[in-house]
Amino acid sequence: VQLQASGGGLVQAGDSLRLSCVGSDRTFSSYAMGWFRQAPGKEREFVGEINWSGDSTRYADSVKGRFTISRDNAKNTVHLQMNSLKPEDTAVYYCAAGTAYILGISYDYWGQGTLVTVSS
Repeated sequence: VQLQASGGGLVQAGDSLRLSCVGSDRTFSSYAMGWFRQAPGKEREFVGEINWSGDSTRYADSVKGRFTISRDNAKNTVHLQMNSLKPEDTAVYYCAAGTAYILGISYDYWGQGTLVTVSS
Protein backbone atom coordinates (compact mmCIF):
# COMPACT_ATOMS: atom_id res chain seq x y z
CA VAL A 1 0.00 0.00 0.00
CA GLN A 2 1.20 3.53 -0.76
CA LEU A 3 0.51 6.27 1.74
CA GLN A 4 0.11 10.01 1.24
CA ALA A 5 0.18 12.27 4.27
CA SER A 6 -1.10 15.82 4.24
CA GLY A 7 -2.36 18.62 6.45
CA GLY A 8 0.81 19.99 7.94
CA GLY A 9 1.46 23.68 8.29
CA LEU A 10 2.51 26.56 10.51
CA VAL A 11 0.37 27.17 13.57
CA GLN A 12 0.66 28.94 16.89
CA ALA A 13 0.96 27.29 20.27
CA GLY A 14 -2.45 26.23 21.51
CA ASP A 15 -3.88 25.81 18.03
CA SER A 16 -5.23 22.63 16.50
CA LEU A 17 -4.33 20.84 13.31
CA ARG A 18 -5.57 17.69 11.63
CA LEU A 19 -3.31 15.50 9.57
CA SER A 20 -4.62 12.99 7.07
CA CYS A 21 -3.09 9.94 5.48
CA VAL A 22 -4.66 8.27 2.48
CA GLY A 23 -3.90 4.73 1.40
CA SER A 24 -3.71 3.75 -2.25
CA ASP A 25 -5.83 0.63 -2.21
CA ARG A 26 -8.33 -1.47 -0.32
CA THR A 27 -5.63 -3.36 1.57
CA PHE A 28 -5.49 -0.23 3.72
CA SER A 29 -8.30 -1.54 5.89
CA SER A 30 -6.32 -4.63 6.85
CA TYR A 31 -3.42 -2.69 8.34
CA ALA A 32 -2.85 -1.11 11.68
CA MET A 33 -1.89 2.52 11.17
CA GLY A 34 0.62 4.55 13.08
CA TRP A 35 1.84 8.11 13.26
CA PHE A 36 5.44 8.96 13.95
CA ARG A 37 7.36 12.22 13.99
CA GLN A 38 10.89 13.41 13.64
CA ALA A 39 12.01 16.75 14.97
CA PRO A 40 15.13 18.48 13.61
CA GLY A 41 18.23 16.81 14.96
CA LYS A 42 16.30 14.10 16.73
CA GLU A 43 15.40 10.51 16.05
CA ARG A 44 12.00 9.50 14.79
CA GLU A 45 9.57 8.82 17.61
CA PHE A 46 6.26 7.08 18.00
CA VAL A 47 3.19 9.30 18.31
CA GLY A 48 0.27 6.90 18.26
CA GLU A 49 -1.40 4.03 16.49
CA ILE A 50 -4.80 2.56 15.73
CA ASN A 51 -5.76 -1.01 14.98
CA TRP A 52 -7.29 -2.12 11.70
CA SER A 53 -10.88 -1.75 12.85
CA GLY A 54 -10.41 1.53 14.66
CA ASP A 55 -11.57 0.38 18.07
CA SER A 56 -8.19 0.39 19.75
CA THR A 57 -5.65 3.18 19.98
CA ARG A 58 -2.39 3.80 21.80
CA TYR A 59 -0.49 7.03 22.27
CA ALA A 60 2.85 8.28 23.41
CA ASP A 61 2.74 9.89 26.83
CA SER A 62 3.85 13.20 25.33
CA VAL A 63 0.67 13.51 23.25
CA LYS A 64 -1.85 11.60 25.34
CA GLY A 65 -4.97 13.68 25.94
CA ARG A 66 -4.08 16.13 23.16
CA PHE A 67 -3.88 13.97 20.04
CA THR A 68 -6.51 11.61 18.68
CA ILE A 69 -6.18 9.06 15.90
CA SER A 70 -9.19 7.93 13.91
CA ARG A 71 -9.71 6.07 10.67
CA ASP A 72 -12.29 5.70 7.93
CA ASN A 73 -11.66 2.46 6.11
CA ALA A 74 -14.33 3.25 3.53
CA LYS A 75 -12.15 6.19 2.46
CA ASN A 76 -8.79 4.50 3.07
CA THR A 77 -7.97 7.36 5.42
CA VAL A 78 -6.50 7.81 8.87
CA HIS A 79 -6.45 11.12 10.72
CA LEU A 80 -4.34 12.58 13.46
CA GLN A 81 -6.22 15.32 15.30
CA MET A 82 -3.75 17.46 17.21
CA ASN A 83 -5.05 19.88 19.82
CA SER A 84 -3.29 22.21 22.23
CA LEU A 85 -0.19 22.14 20.10
CA LYS A 86 3.13 23.03 21.67
CA PRO A 87 6.38 24.22 20.09
CA GLU A 88 7.90 20.85 20.99
CA ASP A 89 5.38 19.20 18.66
CA THR A 90 7.25 20.74 15.73
CA ALA A 91 8.38 17.89 13.49
CA VAL A 92 7.84 16.08 10.25
CA TYR A 93 4.96 13.70 10.80
CA TYR A 94 4.81 10.36 9.07
CA CYS A 95 2.02 7.85 8.74
CA ALA A 96 2.78 4.17 8.47
CA ALA A 97 0.89 0.95 7.81
CA GLY A 98 1.76 -2.20 9.63
CA THR A 99 0.85 -5.71 10.62
CA ALA A 100 -0.07 -6.51 14.19
CA TYR A 101 1.70 -9.36 15.93
CA ILE A 102 1.55 -10.63 19.48
CA LEU A 103 4.49 -8.48 20.56
CA GLY A 104 3.49 -5.37 18.64
CA ILE A 105 3.05 -3.85 15.21
CA SER A 106 5.63 -4.12 12.46
CA TYR A 107 5.42 -1.05 10.23
CA ASP A 108 6.25 -1.91 6.65
CA TYR A 109 4.89 1.00 4.62
CA TRP A 110 5.59 4.67 5.17
CA GLY A 111 4.21 7.91 3.82
CA GLN A 112 6.39 10.80 2.74
CA GLY A 113 5.85 13.02 5.78
CA THR A 114 4.20 16.35 6.36
CA LEU A 115 5.80 19.22 8.27
CA VAL A 116 4.14 20.68 11.33
CA THR A 117 5.62 23.85 12.78
CA VAL A 118 4.30 25.27 16.02
CA SER A 119 5.39 28.78 16.91
CA SER A 120 5.47 30.06 20.47
